[in-house]
Amino acid sequence: MARIPQITSKADLPADKQTIFDAITQSRGRIAGPFGILLNSPEVASRIAHLGHYLRFDSVLPADIRELAILTTARQMDSQYEWTAHVPLALQAGVRQEAIDAVGKRTAPAGLTPDEAMVVRFGQELWQQHKVSDTTFQTVLARFGKQGITELTTLMGYYSMVACVLNTFAVPLDPNVQPLLPQ
Repeated sequence: MARIPQITSKADLPADKQTIFDAITQSRGRIAGPFGILLNSPEVASRIAHLGHYLRFDSVLPADIRELAILTTARQMDSQYEWTAHVPLALQAGVRQEAIDAVGKRTAPAGLTPDEAMVVRFGQELWQQHKVSDTTFQTVLARFGKQGITELTTLMGYYSMVACVLNTFAVPLDPNVQPLLPQ
């Protein structure tokens, strides 16, 4: 059980904020994960959902790169919910099982393709040193350009914020979902 109530019905919101519930549901299909918690502050939920929709679905980055970046962030933040939610999405986007396993077991970037290693290294440096080296920065910039590196950084920042919400409020996995993040 989460530490504070999750909003699961639009009736739980003031009438003037119910359109936010509808917009999030329309964008994501349902209220799940961090959004049940974030709706305790409807304006925050709305603004976060808007940014998240762009980064996850409309970014210039390829879907496999986005999902690998999300998993890298989930692993660095030890977010069981985020990891478990995104492993199937990563596989669907074309991320190799070997890359997922390497990130999960913290053996990456060993055994990864050059693009995979670059994304994982970027995330590891960002989360472990709170910055990225000039070499890593230039490699990512050369591969994805100014917009791409901006969106990669923002995507990882966004999912670290999501992980903070999930971890802080102890948002549980659905009862029928098995945790996938290695301990």
